[in-house]
Amino acid sequence: MKQIQIFLIAVLFLAVSGFTECYKPVTNSGLPEKIKIVAVPAFQFEVSGARYRVETRFTEAVTKEIIKRGRGLKVQGAREGADAVIEGTIRNFYFTGVLLDRDGRARVYEVTIVAAVTIRDLKENKILYDNQNFIFRDSFEFSADPRSFFNEEDPAVERMSRVFAESVVSTVINGLGVKDKRGK
Repeated sequence: MKQIQIFLIAVLFLAVSGFTECYKPVTNSGLPEKIKIVAVPAFQFEVSGARYRVETRFTEAVTKEIIKRGRGLKVQGAREGADAVIEGTIRNFYFTGVLLDRDGRARVYEVTIVAAVTIRDLKENKILYDNQNFIFRDSFEFSADPRSFFNEEDPAVERMSRVFAESVVSTVINGLGVKDKRGK
């Protein structure tokens, strides 16, 4: 009984001592406060032969992620009337086999997408973020049973678009705010 009391007192002490301050959620968007509307026009696709609707999926994923985590930011497709714009270009998209089955066929593939992302303040015509070499990788696996085989490339691109969007929006929410607070 005495040990339980000591344990509860220690937990209570940690809770009131400020230890929980480490886990505060992010409460602002990281963008300058004057930015309320963000445009996300359709991403461009530089690789010949638009495959798997990559540009559409990446645009939709970034839009959804901003709505989900943007802390009140409004999102639209057109630049007109927006305070900032997120522009993206898919520069390369390829996949390679990384694991073979016992018959010598690729079972696991690695997908690599290289993109350029720029976030621009439209009111001041100032670049807030620019990365011309965003690189994302993910892998997918084909079924070994031909009867249950389905093309996994499409879901892999869907996963890649979500990872890409999470990274871009995390950069906006976390990275830009830290940079601005230092006065740079």
